[in-house]
Amino acid sequence: MSEKAEAITVVCIEDEPEMIDLVKLILSRQGFNVLGAGSGREGLALVAEKRPDLVLLDLMMPDMDGWEVYQQMRADEHMKSIPVIVVTAKAQSIDKVLGLHIAKVNDYITKPFGPSELLSSVVRVLKEAGIEAEQA
Repeated sequence: MSEKAEAITVVCIEDEPEMIDLVKLILSRQGFNVLGAGSGREGLALVAEKRPDLVLLDLMMPDMDGWEVYQQMRADEHMKSIPVIVVTAKAQSIDKVLGLHIAKVNDYITKPFGPSELLSSVVRVLKEAGIEAEQA
């Protein structure tokens, strides 16, 4: 992985610690710096502080759901341009349509997912945002 890609920071906002660990394992092997947040509020604060290159966002969380996190990010001048990939167990097609076409998230991945599915989505979304990440 190039020097530039090693500096890419991804924030994973997810209330299941095991899922954060899995995402860290998959992406850190490719040189990404992955930070985890266990709740919507914690995730918003982390995104505001770190200004990551990408956010992976779960929808169903107890304190603040993912859509509320997403809306607050889009309403904030410093966070609105950060790409967001929704990673959720909400697998119904209507949820995906709402996410991709109504809310305009950058991608929508349903759990369970394979490592290659996550990695290819991350690389594609970063590329669309003008951030080059090499895939190993």
